[in-house]
Formats: sequence, C-alpha cells, structure tokens
Amino acid sequence: MSQTTLERPAPAAEPAHAARPKRRLGGGTLLFIYTWLVILWLIVPIFVMIAFSFNDTKGRYNQEWQGFTFKWYGKIFEIEDLTKALWTSLIIAVISSLLSGALGTGIGYALGRYRFRGSGTLNLIMFATISSPELIMGASLLSLFVSLALGLGAVTITIAHVMFSISFVATIVRARVVTLDRSIEEAAADLGASAWTTFWKVTFPIILPAVFSGVLLAFALSIDDFVVTNFTAGSVTTFPLWIWGSTRVGLPPQVNVMGTLIFAVGVLIAVITNIRSRSGKRG
Repeated sequence: MSQTTLERPAPAAEPAHAARPKRRLGGGTLLFIYTWLVILWLIVPIFVMIAFSFNDTKGRYNQEWQGFTFKWYGKIFEIEDLTKALWTSLIIAVISSLLSGALGTGIGYALGRYRFRGSGTLNLIMFATISSPELIMGASLLSLFVSLALGLGAVTITIAHVMFSISFVATIVRARVVTLDRSIEEAAADLGASAWTTFWKVTFPIILPAVFSGVLLAFALSIDDFVVTNFTAGSVTTFPLWIWGSTRVGLPPQVNVMGTLIFAVGVLIAVITNIRSRSGKRG
C-alpha cells in the first residue's frame, strides 16, 4: 500500500512594508501633553518679562518691541524709590523667612514626631491658614494691629509674613519627619548621645533639605506678597506695592530687570540644590 505524502502549502511571504499598528493617544500621552501645556502657560509671562528687560524702549514700559539693549541692566538702580522698595522687600523677606523657618521647623517636628493634646487643633489651624484667602488674613491682622495700637510699618509687615509662612514651613518639615527612620536616632541614643545631641547631629541634618525648602518657599511668598502687605504696610512701600502704584502711569524697564534677576537667582539656587542632592545620593 503506497503512502501518500500530503504537502502543506508554503506560507505566503509577508509584504516588504507591513502595515504597522496605528498609535493611539493613551492616558499617559494625554497627561504628558497636558502637563507641558500647563508648564508653557506658566512660563510664558516669565519669558515675556525677561525679553522686555532687554527692550530699548523710549520712556515708560510699553508692549511694543523697539530694539535690543543691555542699557537697563546698567541703570537698574536709577530710580531711587524703586530701589528702596526692592531693598525693603528683600530685607523683610530674609527676616520673615528665617523666623518662619525656625518656628515652622519646631512645629513641624513636634507634629510629625509626637502625639499631644491639641495637635489636631494645631493641624486644623495650620491648614486653615494655608487655605484661607489673603483678604481675610490681611483684614484680621490689620484689626489685631490696630487694637494693639501698633504703628503700621516694616515690623507689622514682617509679623504678618511670618504668620502666614509658618504653616507652609511646618507642613513641609512635618512631611519629612513622618518618613524619618527612627532606628537611626535610636542607634545614636544607644551610643550615648543625648536627646539634644541626637537632634543636632543626626535628625537635623536629615531634615535639613526640607527646612531649606520651607525657608525658600517662605522667602518667595514674602517677597511677592501684595494683599496682606497692603493691609499692614502703612506708609512703607515694598516692591509689589510700588509696582501696583506705578501701573497707572506705566512701568519702567527696571522693573523687568529686577524681576529677571530675582527669577535667575531662584533658578540658580534650585539648580545648585538639585545638583547637591543628586551628588549626595550617589555618594
């Protein structure tokens, strides 16, 4: 009996240019596009400010590009009142950020480490301070200063800025303290370190990046605050108040120059902090 061999048909050769599946916009891609659109929306005004700091405008600030020049950077301190307002804002921001950093670090450490009577109320007050409108904060502080017969000026501005900045610093520090590894502190205590020594030699260096971030945030909130400052300034003029008062007649180019330099310093600090943080992790 002969055996019949069944031959299978050879598979068809695939075309040289096979059709590739079409890419569809997934949730991740849409989120990526949305994120960059938001970032672009936020940084466009900053780029406009930087560009017009080089505008060769004739007179007060206007929206027409009239040429490129560096001359305004050489005349940055030409307007005496504007220079005084800038230095006032910088001094108040430095003092208020340091005070907020010291007080907020203590509050954040206590809330993150211990459970005590009134901690829930303190948490509620902190988040109420963060979420409350600046109009309410400014009006309430003005009523407090008037009732205490405190003359409005640089001191009341500093107190007001410390009041609303403490909550931000405390929140940042508390978040870092909650994730702190307690075994490191326990090891230091086992080796004979006191509670004070353990805090300064072990705990504080670990939470220092969070403290530094809180201080920088307090500085940024202070230097550009307008609403609360307007309620508590009295006859003192800060940088935002001077800009608001000058918008009626037109802003001089020096405002854009100062804003550009402040933004550049902030970016430089952020870059240096990021580089040091990465080098510390690698080491």
